[in-house]
Amino acid sequence: MRFCHFITFERAGAAPPAAELAGLSAVLAATPGLDHALLHLPASAHDPYLHDGASPALALQLYFAEIAALEAALAPDGRLQALADPALLPSLRGATVTQQAMLVRRFPVPEPDSGVAEEAAQCTYLVSYQGAAEDLDAWLAHYTAEHPPIMARFPGIRQIEITPRLDWLGSLPFARVAYMQRNKVVFDSPAALTAALASPVRDEMRADFHRFPPFTGPTTHFPMLTRPMLRRGVGLPGGGR
Repeated sequence: MRFCHFITFERAGAAPPAAELAGLSAVLAATPGLDHALLHLPASAHDPYLHDGASPALALQLYFAEIAALEAALAPDGRLQALADPALLPSLRGATVTQQAMLVRRFPVPEPDSGVAEEAAQCTYLVSYQGAAEDLDAWLAHYTAEHPPIMARFPGIRQIEITPRLDWLGSLPFARVAYMQRNKVVFDSPAALTAALASPVRDEMRADFHRFPPFTGPTTHFPMLTRPMLRRGVGLPGGGR
């Protein structure tokens, strides 16, 4: 089992410059218990069904093997408090920053190893279900059983990850959100994501969306360039990146 913490900087404009990202990387490398960190930056891809506007300027996914380690990093004296220092990412001053800790579930794909160098960026379609279901257990059960097998038929897919919500302790001074679920599919490039979304599998996905148990609230889909910022050699469940 793994846990991850999302921190999202929502603001129109360019991603942070390399010097700021280097400082961010140093903070993450010095965080005890953090075994994997992903950096998501804005990308462009075409979805025939949806366009949710500009992608966030920056999103972080910080993975921990234990919830206690995650909460220690977010404690008043935790290393991740450095993320709240305005001097760390000055280009993102004024951004709306949100955070959420979540459980990590991985699902198999036919070809999880892309052959792309670990330093190269992949393309992630980040999805969030921000509202509430009339029956959360029924909603999660349907999604978990029905949606990943369809996703796995996307041509070129490298990873499927679903993260349901959980409660957590932490004092990082960013606004908390309580999205009922996030998920992501990962491809080798924005072109590969666009090709997958143009395939008949996207129509199957949309048909299954209309079979979901009743829920309310917005659902967002953002293409992002993704690369690892930290990898301590601890694998994630389900293989892939």
